[in-house]
Amino acid sequence: MQIFPAIDIKNGKCVRLYQGDFAKETMMNADPIDQAAKFAAAGATFLHIVDLDGAVSGKPTNIALIQRLQQQVKIPIQVGGGIRTMTQVDTYLRAGAERVIIGSAALSDPDFVKAAVTKYGDKIIIGIDAKNGFVATEGWLQLSDKKATTFAGEIAKLGVNTIIYTDISKDGTLAGPNFEELRAIQKSARIAVIASGGVSSKADLEQLAAEGFYGAIAGKALYEGKITMADVLEVEGHAY
Repeated sequence: MQIFPAIDIKNGKCVRLYQGDFAKETMMNADPIDQAAKFAAAGATFLHIVDLDGAVSGKPTNIALIQRLQQQVKIPIQVGGGIRTMTQVDTYLRAGAERVIIGSAALSDPDFVKAAVTKYGDKIIIGIDAKNGFVATEGWLQLSDKKATTFAGEIAKLGVNTIIYTDISKDGTLAGPNFEELRAIQKSARIAVIASGGVSSKADLEQLAAEGFYGAIAGKALYEGKITMADVLEVEGHAY
C-alpha cells in the first residue's frame, strides 16, 4: 500500500484543519518546502499536497510555492486544490507533479474529467470529499445532494483509475477512518481507492492495507507522532 504524508498549504504555510473547518487551523510548519524535505529525508516515497486557498478560490493560489517544492524535493507528488481547468492541469504536470487531483470540478463538469483522463490517463485522480455520505465541494464548504457511493461509480465509468475518498467528519480528528463508507466506495467504484481522513495509528494503516485499499493519506497522526515514518515504511513494505 502506498502511504502519502500530507502537506496542506494555506497562506503559504503548512497547516492542518479540524473536520475541514478553516476556522480550526493549526500551523504545522511555516515552510511547506522544509516540511516536504523532512518527509523525504525520513523515507517518504510520495507526497500529497493540497492548496487549501485554491480549493476555496477555484484558482491554484499557491502554485508558485508548490512548483518550488517540486523542484527542491526529489520525490513524486500528487497535488490538488482549486484545479478547475485543463490549463491548470497542464501547468502542474509540466512543472513536475506526478499526478493531479480534480475535486469539485469533477462533480460539476464530468466532461472536463473525461478530457483530462483521455489526455493524461493515470496522472488524473479524482478527490471525493464527503460529509454524512454526500459529496462536498468548494473547499468542503458546500454540500451537494449526490451520494458519494453513487458518484464513485459514475467517476469510474469515465475511465478514472484512482480516487481519494475523504470523510470530512473524520479529517484531523485522529478518530480512525470510516471503514464502512470506504468499503462501500470501494465496492461501488471497483477502482483504486486512497483512504483519507481519521488515520490515527499504524493499526489503521495495517487494516487499510489488509482490506486491499491502494493507499492512505496520513496527516495529523504523522505530525503528532502517533504514526512514525518508520511505521509508514514498514506498512508499505509488508505484503498483506
